[in-house]
Amino acid sequence: MKSAERPNSVLKVSMANRRDLVHATLWGLGVATALLVAIFVGSNSLKHYDAALVPYTGACVFSAFGIGYRFAMWLRRPPTRKYWFRGWGIFFRPSKLARNVVRLAQVFFSDFFAQRFIEKRSPARWAAHWLIAWGCILAAAVTFPLSFGWVHFENAPGNQEIYRAFVFGQHVSTFHLGTITAALTFNILDISAVMVLMGVALALFRRARDRGAISVQQFAQDMMPLLMLFAISITGLFLTASTYLLHGLNYGFLSMLHAVTVIFTLLYLPFGKFFHVFQRPAQIGVQFYKEEGARTEQAVCLRCGAPFASRMHIEDLKDVENSLGIHYQLPGGGHYQDVCPVCRRKSLAVAQDEKWREQGTRAAASQPAGGIWPNHQ
Repeated sequence: MKSAERPNSVLKVSMANRRDLVHATLWGLGVATALLVAIFVGSNSLKHYDAALVPYTGACVFSAFGIGYRFAMWLRRPPTRKYWFRGWGIFFRPSKLARNVVRLAQVFFSDFFAQRFIEKRSPARWAAHWLIAWGCILAAAVTFPLSFGWVHFENAPGNQEIYRAFVFGQHVSTFHLGTITAALTFNILDISAVMVLMGVALALFRRARDRGAISVQQFAQDMMPLLMLFAISITGLFLTASTYLLHGLNYGFLSMLHAVTVIFTLLYLPFGKFFHVFQRPAQIGVQFYKEEGARTEQAVCLRCGAPFASRMHIEDLKDVENSLGIHYQLPGGGHYQDVCPVCRRKSLAVAQDEKWREQGTRAAASQPAGGIWPNHQ
């Protein structure tokens, strides 16, 4: 069939896909450009930028494009777009903004800092998730600013035992070598690597023993991220061991190996399971959506008259289905979404029972008068 003869619905879908593609591409380019500008400005016009880190920067820019592209495509989905704007619209209501800010701090501490959202599943899973999450956060908070030239260190004039820390070219602190501050500053990446390795070990141990996890896990989605984190952490510790224990033995090879693992992970970041790191904070608005729905009018089932969900959620669900071309209007003028889940299951059971009865009636009518088997007397 020629393109001119295709149905209008197919053409509309194709045009919508093209608009989504262009929209997401522009957002990806915008995020990548913003990162390049931030690197140039934050490093004082590349004065504090290390040219040896160009491969890392290239991988970061590509990753920034991929994250911006995928995040924009994620928000272009009708359900995500509806609940995203509705949730944050509820948050920024002037009459409730102060209370929502306090609630946001509580949700941030519970879901982001304490990782309580996963604690309900199992303590071992929470411990693994917390160690991996905070190990990666600490590593990123140190690695990216240093790589981009946003943070650098200098010796104090006339004293090699004193270091000065600069952020965006501004002096922020001074510390002496041999102090706890210096030890934490220069070894924080090793600390984060140990945290990640402990988390990866717990995660692999759980996945090796949990039959439910074994039955549904996939290598690309579940095992590959853990192996990447393991490779980055262990090669980073090898660099420290080479420096302090082996007098620099094979340091050049180990630094290249570590660079390869980091760059490969950065390239994988927008496309694999790591992307949920950027999705999870964006879902905080859903919490305000649920709480607002619980406080407002409830939807009542057309069949049994019992409340089963918020009216706001049901109406939004109808809008999302209409935008997707899904129409569940009932013959009497109602909507299928106005029926509670319990009554839906009952209706399905009744419909199946009617079909079975029809089949039984037809089978009985098609049998001979004497039944299936002939009478032997």
